[in-house]
Amino acid sequence: MASTSAHSEGAELGRYLRARRTQTSPEHVGLTVGAGLRRTPGLRREELATLAGISIDYYVRLERGKETRPRPAVLDSLARALHMDDQEHQHLRELAARAARYVSEPPPAPSRTVRPHLKLLLESLRPNPAYVISRSMDLLAWNPGGLALYAGLDDWPAKHRNLARYLFLHPAARDLFPDWDRQVTGCVARLRAVAGTAPDAPDLTNLVGELLLKSPDFAGLWERYEVTRRKPAQKVFQHPQVGTLTLTSQSLHVEGTPGQRIGVYTAEPGSPNHDALLLLDMTAPRLTERSAATQSTGEES
Repeated sequence: MASTSAHSEGAELGRYLRARRTQTSPEHVGLTVGAGLRRTPGLRREELATLAGISIDYYVRLERGKETRPRPAVLDSLARALHMDDQEHQHLRELAARAARYVSEPPPAPSRTVRPHLKLLLESLRPNPAYVISRSMDLLAWNPGGLALYAGLDDWPAKHRNLARYLFLHPAARDLFPDWDRQVTGCVARLRAVAGTAPDAPDLTNLVGELLLKSPDFAGLWERYEVTRRKPAQKVFQHPQVGTLTLTSQSLHVEGTPGQRIGVYTAEPGSPNHDALLLLDMTAPRLTERSAATQSTGEES
């Protein structure tokens, strides 16, 4: 069982290296490309091995998942050769660490329970839309505007509400976001980063499996193995109830929780955007006692 797990983790490390290699152009790393036709997208294996100062045989073993214990110096050399940023480099280290640990059992899904004081905090932030999400982007708790901002999300049962699922599978998502392509690319990059630390966790594998099956757009982005994406400070929503909104977003990690984060959207008081938030908050469906209870349990309302 342990050897099978190690091979699986080594394969994940290899897939990440291959994705980064094929998406790195020779010109980007300072190589001169001749006039002949290149059948391989990005760098060739031998080119990357040379740039990193390792043998081609060793690199091939890494990419095929047969080498599961690369030295830190090798990982650093590969990261430099591929011009990885800090987040991509850290993801590479985490994949290598998992390959070396021989993890035999997947970790359990983290708790979906949201502390009562966090729900009070969400209420105090009104009319600013706010919510608590899990590491796999499940919507765990929200104030009225936090749910209503994602038009149509309240049509789904509470247990089914997930921002990644919404972006790829809800028919309203493409109309809500004028930069939908950018939104989904950042979403997948974030899920990829989580997968580097907990690839077998059921909350992540179930979501990814569903999206791979139902969304070709998700499948294409997932295979790119991108783990870093600059998050814009502002988001534009073309909301069917209150019109176009340009809001500043902020994400805050909740201390002492298994990866939960608070998301908040704000607008300058007195501005048209803030007036639209007031209207959204006033017209959003009120939380019933039953639906409020399901926010912490994930039960269907």
